[in-house]
Amino acid sequence: MGVSFPAGLLSGYDRREFFCELTSSRPDNADQIAIVVNRLREMDLADLVSRSADAERDLFNLGITFTVYSERDAIDRILPFDVIPRIITRSEWAHLEAGVVQRVQAINLFLHDLYHGKKILKDKVLPADLVLGNSNYRPEMEGIDVACGTYAHVCGIDLVRDEAGIFRVLEDNARTPSGVSYVVENRTLMMRSFADLMEGIRVRPVDDYGIRLHEAMAAIAPPRIKDPQVVLLSPGIYNSAYFEHVFLAREMGVPLVEGRDLVVEDDRVFMKTTKGLAPVQTIYRRLNDDFLDPEVFRPDSVLGVPGLMRAYRAGKVSLANAVGTGVADDKAVYAYMPRIIRYYLGEDALLPNVETFICREAEGLNYTLDNLEKLVVKPVGESGGYGLIIGPKASSGEIASFRRKLKADPGNYISQPMIGLSVAPTLAGNGLAPRHVDLRPFAITGKETWVLPGGLTRVALKEGSIVVNSSQGGGSKDTWVLE
Repeated sequence: MGVSFPAGLLSGYDRREFFCELTSSRPDNADQIAIVVNRLREMDLADLVSRSADAERDLFNLGITFTVYSERDAIDRILPFDVIPRIITRSEWAHLEAGVVQRVQAINLFLHDLYHGKKILKDKVLPADLVLGNSNYRPEMEGIDVACGTYAHVCGIDLVRDEAGIFRVLEDNARTPSGVSYVVENRTLMMRSFADLMEGIRVRPVDDYGIRLHEAMAAIAPPRIKDPQVVLLSPGIYNSAYFEHVFLAREMGVPLVEGRDLVVEDDRVFMKTTKGLAPVQTIYRRLNDDFLDPEVFRPDSVLGVPGLMRAYRAGKVSLANAVGTGVADDKAVYAYMPRIIRYYLGEDALLPNVETFICREAEGLNYTLDNLEKLVVKPVGESGGYGLIIGPKASSGEIASFRRKLKADPGNYISQPMIGLSVAPTLAGNGLAPRHVDLRPFAITGKETWVLPGGLTRVALKEGSIVVNSSQGGGSKDTWVLE
């Protein structure tokens, strides 16, 4: 059963066979959802379109952009903002929050084990070569004890909801997950531009993310320092997420620095200031491992800090996220996460994976080749929606071409069945239409894990598309977790 719309703005809305994040029945918060539905139904389309355009203009004027790089150009764009919120009920969020906390806990235990005893490999829970041969595995981290046993201090877990309304994990982001700035800014925009839609709706706040992040960064600082200096390390203005770096530094109240602003002396990290060198205890880095320290990783890197790994090994500075976390969010390792959770926690995963076939294994490769036109096939090392094929939407020529690539390098791919992603009403053309969405909750871990209520809802704005990535034309919505 769902909600019917006899008249008004939602009268032509048809979610078809998909679960709808607004209109499908759920066990709680029905009164608040009904208020939102009635307000949307009574809204004037022309007014909604006008207010939506004003909101997007505000985003651009405020500099809330990301950079898209092509072969010739670098273009600053706003992440298109859809004004119809995505609603998560109280009981749904309790389940999602517990599942994210469980997953982050398992990821941190897994990383500690990999860089210490490697018991999980010795017990053959997952293939040793899958981990030790992974490009994101960093032997330089072996034996290093990190504060609080936390490696993935900021983690983004990508979730989808299937036709039955079940949330499933699509992938883990344990390196430098981005997008949280849009969560906070989208809420600010809704409160300013659509206060009439929000009035009286009890929505959990998201504006304390910066405070929580700073608390976690201070908690992992080297011991016996009362007021540790935290900085955010950015690659600089040409990075696609530079706006977010500026935003988070401001929200935390810490300096935004680049590699050239830091130096290492006597295995301690210092920041250059107008008053001389000032010690730094925690670095929230938005810089990939490869560029972090030219003494250890890429010698041609001009973005990192020479000697940073020496200071890290000596325990004189903390890095978030830790070096080498990328092995935990590898798409092939992802397939083993339910086993990893069971191994370290003795529990079943609260949030199940999307069924995944590993093409480096003969069984998985054969199944993928036999069913290529039914599956979504992804390269394990790519992100942002690049390099994949969506079998049900691909032409015979595209499938034939991809089949050759898959046979040539099967270890680079995984495959998954095409999930009928849930939809949400989205402003499109002459009214509201269903568009597919996903969800990225953000978890912050210092001594304990806190999950930002809601997260980034990305929406595939093109009709029929399931690719929600901003680089591929997706947008975002405000995510309301109801009290």
